[in-house]
This record gives sequence, structure tokens and C-alpha cells, in this order.
Amino acid sequence: MGLIGLDDIMAELHAEGKKATDETAEEIIKRLEARNNYIPSSERTRREYAYVLMKEYRTYVKERFRGSR
Repeated sequence: MGLIGLDDIMAELHAEGKKATDETAEEIIKRLEARNNYIPSSERTRREYAYVLMKEYRTYVKERFRGSR
């Protein structure tokens, strides 16, 4: 399953200096929804999405850090 705009959202958040936190994961979900991505409304599913998105964002930030050395 693809999410429209995920790379752009992660780049925006990284440029804003956001750390990989639960709040950032929720912000990613909100921004994905704003771009008309379907995110299930189930609380459990949203928590699972948030967990995976936080891991992905953490990886994204680490890769950008390595590339900036």
C-alpha cells in the first residue's frame, strides 16, 4: 500500500526539526489525511500506523544525518 506524499511530509518535518516522537507520528497521520490518504479510524489501527510511521521517520532522520557528514 502506498501513501501519497509520505516522503514530502517526512522532508517537511525534518526541515522543521521535528524529532521521532509520538506527536510527530500523529502529525504525519494528520498530514497524510489532509492529502486524502485513507487512514482507518480504529484507535488500534491508528496506533499501529503511528508506530510504523515513527520507525520510518526515525530511519529517514538517521539517513539524512549520515548524509550530512
